[in-house]
Amino acid sequence: MRETRDLAAYASHGPQSRGREHDEKRDRSAGAKSGAKSGALADTLAGRTPFQRDRDRILHSGAFRRLKHKTQVFVYHEGDYFRTRMTHSIEVAQIARSMARALRLNDDLAEAVALAHDLGHTPFGHAGEDALQAAMIDFGGFDHNEQTVRVVTALEQRYAAFDGLNLTWETLEGVVKHNGPITDRATVRPAIAALDASMRLDLGTHCSAEAQLANLSDDIAYLSHDFDDALRAELFGFDMIADLPQVGPILVAIEAAHGQLSPGRRTHELVRRLISVFVSDLLAQSSANLERLHAGSADDIRGAGEAVIAFSPEMAGDLETIRDFLFTNMWRHYKVNRMTSKARRVVTELFDLFMSETNTLPSEWQLHDGQAIGVLDEMSRARVIADYIASMTDRYAMLEYQRLFEPGPILR
Repeated sequence: MRETRDLAAYASHGPQSRGREHDEKRDRSAGAKSGAKSGALADTLAGRTPFQRDRDRILHSGAFRRLKHKTQVFVYHEGDYFRTRMTHSIEVAQIARSMARALRLNDDLAEAVALAHDLGHTPFGHAGEDALQAAMIDFGGFDHNEQTVRVVTALEQRYAAFDGLNLTWETLEGVVKHNGPITDRATVRPAIAALDASMRLDLGTHCSAEAQLANLSDDIAYLSHDFDDALRAELFGFDMIADLPQVGPILVAIEAAHGQLSPGRRTHELVRRLISVFVSDLLAQSSANLERLHAGSADDIRGAGEAVIAFSPEMAGDLETIRDFLFTNMWRHYKVNRMTSKARRVVTELFDLFMSETNTLPSEWQLHDGQAIGVLDEMSRARVIADYIASMTDRYAMLEYQRLFEPGPILR
């Protein structure tokens, strides 16, 4: 059974979903009268497709709400205008959904994967992740993509019948393969290995076209919008980016069409045109790839042996040049480095304190599966503490640090 709307044969169709880890029966009271159907078909008959239900569960999760105060590049007090993990995720979802419709892919699945992809991020962006990875080096390490899997399969504890969000196989596949197929079994993280054992995610194959699209929408969003944040923060000026591929010609075209605009208008026009250029190239190259493949199903996409959704080789090269520029001039700018240094200290010192004095953890984090965290082995204790720190927003982490390390009254 396929969705009734006009999706391509190689799109992911909700009624054909491989299902969820925990079988659910919708509308039990109605089911008692008329015979309930479970799984993907029941989702569809209940008014939402399985992927729409996934999207809604992600949006209503506590982890998604916390993204509002988690850093993309800047920490929260650098200004309320700059992007957070939540605004970034929403922008990724919008780009992915629009492109999915253009390619006749399932926009609901693309949106669900896009909204979920950053749920496991720590406070303070990559600085927080680096600090937590260093703290966890002797306890199994830390990886934000694995943490996303932990969030959606275990750490969100809201539903009566199961832990996690119980997302569909297809959405979980897209989250797990955010960086592509996992071909080396030795590198598979424990949470991903456990999920694969339960749901057989075919780790060595590519993910669906929708998930591939969501992953590249992530690149489009941050490579475009980082110019907006960096120019507004005056980390660099227009003169420094005039020679960048794609960026330079756009700036020339803007001036030719509109003359000397104010910096704010010029920046916005740059960002929107950059997104259009990236999207147009990806759609053209992906359409050509799909036509060449003659795919008749979503599994044909997975078995293609290469990513089907892709930029042209020329655009991929330009994107690398832009990424290198942003790495040097934005992500490693001294203003960002100062906040990065502070963020590392906060995360590291919180971790060390909680490991040595577990009684300083909030009450709800002092028990794990019915056991006091203090009696757990070091590996298990460290994982619980990493889960707690990873769940923090930037300002909550700073407040916890202030409560625990700075003299003065204990803040509520």
